[in-house]
Formats: sequence, C-alpha cells, structure tokens
Amino acid sequence: MELFDLTGKVAVITGSSKGIGKAIAERMAEHGAKVVISSRKAGPCDEVAQALNAKHGEGTALAIPANIASKEELQRLVDETNATFGKIDILVCNAASNPYAGPMAGISDDQFQKIFHNNVLANHWLTQMVAPQMLERRDGAILIISSVGGLRGNALIGAYNVSKAADMQLVRNLAVEYGPSNVRVNCIAPGLIQTDFARYLWENEEVLKVTVEPNPMKRIGQPDEIAGTAVYLCSKAAAYVTGQTLVVDGGLTIAW
Repeated sequence: MELFDLTGKVAVITGSSKGIGKAIAERMAEHGAKVVISSRKAGPCDEVAQALNAKHGEGTALAIPANIASKEELQRLVDETNATFGKIDILVCNAASNPYAGPMAGISDDQFQKIFHNNVLANHWLTQMVAPQMLERRDGAILIISSVGGLRGNALIGAYNVSKAADMQLVRNLAVEYGPSNVRVNCIAPGLIQTDFARYLWENEEVLKVTVEPNPMKRIGQPDEIAGTAVYLCSKAAAYVTGQTLVVDGGLTIAW
C-alpha cells in the first residue's frame, strides 16, 4: 500500500463533480489525499465534497467551483486551495470541452477556439499557477486527461482530437522542463468511457458498434477504470515515470 499511499497529499482535480474526474477524486481520497472538487457549478461540487467528507472524515474534500475558460477563476481555485490546505501536491487537469461533432470543414472559428482554449490553454494556465511551489519543494505530480482520439484520426471529433494530441505534447515538454526538479508530468488517454461528456458517442448505436466490436474486451469503459491509473501516476509507484501517455482503452487502439 505504501507505493500508492497519498496520505498528506493535496490534489486539485478539475471537472470532478462527475464522470472520470469524480472517480479520480473518490479514489485519491480513498488512498489518503485531500481533494479539491471543481467544476463550473457549485451545487454538484458541494454534493461530491459532502459525500467524500461523510465517508472519509471532515476536511477530506473541499468544493471550489471554477470555469476553466476563465484564467481569473482558475487562479482563485489555486489561491483558495493554498489558503485552505497550504499547498498543492497533485494537479489533475480533467475538465474539457467539445462543442462540435462533424467534419473539420464545418467547424466555426469560435468552436475551434473554445476547444483549444479549454482543452489546452486552460491546462497550461493551471500548470503555470501550480508548478512553482512543486518545483520549489522538488516534489509534485501533474496529470492531464487526454484521449485515444489524440493518437488517431476521426471524422466526427477531429478538432477535439487535435487538442488532445496537443495535450500529449504539452506533457512531454513540461516533463523535460520539470524533471530536474523531481516534478513529474504525465497523460492518461482513455478510450470511450461511459460518461455524460461522451454520451453523444456511446448512445449512438453505430459509433458504439464500431468501438466495441474491435475492442478485445468487447465493451466501453467506466469512469472508475481510469481512476486507478490516475492514482498510480500520482503516487510513489510511478516515481520514475514522466512525459508518458498511458492508454487505458480496453485494447481498442491495438486492435483497430
């Protein structure tokens, strides 16, 4: 258990009021971390934080709503976390946007810009805000939730996939910069996961069929099946792992 023990660590997890982010928060709290629950709406954040505090003890979770599109709100997220817990040891950039599905020829400039603003620039902002204290302590873990879409072309979610490929490169660059100070930066690339965010994909019978049939496990994933990988990458168990994109997709990408 020591390898995966997060006791004493403080984790900020964006998009953690539901789906993959919520599952990561639940598992990190289970492994001893203090967790900050953050998404746009205060109500859902409060509900998740209250449930975690009831299960693991008061003070385990803190709800701080923030819109990843706003640099000011992200700075407030960081500042309030530092004011309450005194530090940030783990940053999980999970929140993302995808306002368009269809051929690249049909996407508007505003939609394209929103995808890159929320999926790449917001991660860059948060990292800039959190990394200095990690570098000073010579200890920290940053995790960006990307997608297997960043590894392959797709006619339905092309712009989203381009942003997720950019996240993988962002991680590689940051790992090179931060490695000498013992701050690790990694990616998880989930396959199709049964979340509200991806509902338009897994509720589409044709999309679901072409995703499940070639998958060695013959199913799509669940949010909690990403959470264990997140705990691993942010714990001592992954002390010598940085700059990597770990694919968690039931084997889909090796079977296509």
